[in-house]
Amino acid sequence: MPSAAIVTDVLIVGAGPVGLFLANECARRGLRWRLVEARASQSEHSKALAIFPRTLEIFDMAGVIGPFLEKANRVTSVAVVTHGRTLARMHFEPKATPYGFVAMVPQDVTESLLVEQLRQRGGAVEYETAFVSAVPQDHCVRVILDQQGKQIELTASFVVGCDGAHSKVRHLLHLPFEGAEYDASFLLADAETNETLPADELQLCPSELGPVAIFPMSATRRRIVATIEKTEGDAPSLELVRRILVERAPSGIEVRSLYWSTYFRIHHRQVTQLRQGRIFIAGDAAHIHSPFGGQGMNTGLHDVWNLVWKLDLVLHGNANDRLLDTYSAERLPVIKGVIETTDTLTRVMGTPSRFAQVLRDALIPMVSRLAPFQHAFVQRLSELGIAYRGSPIVEGAGKRYFDNSVRGGQGIQSHFLLVVDSGADSSFTQAAKELCASSSELVELRLEDQHTITLVRPDGYIAYAADGREGTGAFEMVRSVLQRNTD
Repeated sequence: MPSAAIVTDVLIVGAGPVGLFLANECARRGLRWRLVEARASQSEHSKALAIFPRTLEIFDMAGVIGPFLEKANRVTSVAVVTHGRTLARMHFEPKATPYGFVAMVPQDVTESLLVEQLRQRGGAVEYETAFVSAVPQDHCVRVILDQQGKQIELTASFVVGCDGAHSKVRHLLHLPFEGAEYDASFLLADAETNETLPADELQLCPSELGPVAIFPMSATRRRIVATIEKTEGDAPSLELVRRILVERAPSGIEVRSLYWSTYFRIHHRQVTQLRQGRIFIAGDAAHIHSPFGGQGMNTGLHDVWNLVWKLDLVLHGNANDRLLDTYSAERLPVIKGVIETTDTLTRVMGTPSRFAQVLRDALIPMVSRLAPFQHAFVQRLSELGIAYRGSPIVEGAGKRYFDNSVRGGQGIQSHFLLVVDSGADSSFTQAAKELCASSSELVELRLEDQHTITLVRPDGYIAYAADGREGTGAFEMVRSVLQRNTD
């Protein structure tokens, strides 16, 4: 017989980076949560590697950034090299962020850092605990788990499936995983190399034999990802990796040994909805795509960052169920854009068409020098350009907001921030104080040296902004936007 029901606010299925980050956020916000993982322990392989600037900002707002900065190898340029010719070398130094680099942190390190942060917050992963089934009820979800052969029953207000590409939670919801599989297999190898290539530069290598990407994990350790027409053996050998690099990579790189290597197949797929009632999915459970571009883990982390503050408001009675619909409304367009970008990059880098290769190799040197292209490239790769324009709970562009006031884990949590000009006249400041006092559980007033009225969501995106010269009438729009976020 199942044991007695245990009530929790959020049951998280899957303890990869996405599930671990969500658990940390639940703990930081004082929610009741449980994190279950079918495996006996965390991953021992590097897998996902690149952490982009907006994700670093999110880690900063969540209060977990410090250990990642200590472990990271910092990348500040991207080179496109084919047949020994450098087609482009683009600096990756986005402005208006303290994180003007890509942080290379192996996934096993990312997971161990998040597990340690969770431990410091009094939490732990429940290993060897598999998700079996979930039955939605009026105000909760009844869940059955298998913990080392013992059946456990519990009730959760919400369930979030962060359980990867073969997600049991997604299968339970019968959500179509639309898309297709790439024809080629992929090779991944973490290798000890010489120091010919810069430690702060990522190389993308187009080739008619298939593209290669080389990610520097340190001065002498590199992640190599390549498509391969035919696999050889159970895992890529040192000889095979060396041969591929001789054929497709910049000259001079030498692989001395392999730490780990594997083959894998990849799809480009996504679901059409991220929520069904009180059950949600995030990360690879909801979207998978080509590893070229390194966006997968980052996109999943952004998924739960978007979701958790909405769960928080609902669980604390400060918003109703309709707010949760905006998770799909906001994240699905972002996911679609990531899949399209990585798919295009993969196909362009590996096109077998001789004409397309010549055209590509002629165009890349020209367009890569153009300032608009460089800006768009940095904004997209850095994820600083992600915005939620068109969201039902956003008035305006829905761009990111990041300054010192939202950093460190305490700067922004469960409140909206109403940021107004500290130099405004007393009547203006008084109107702002009155609005915040009338919604004290939702809004916190911040006085900053700026000439705008800005309503910042708990995830650091702007729900509404106006010129401060519009006067106190702008607060009626702020009130309206807040109402949309809570009704």
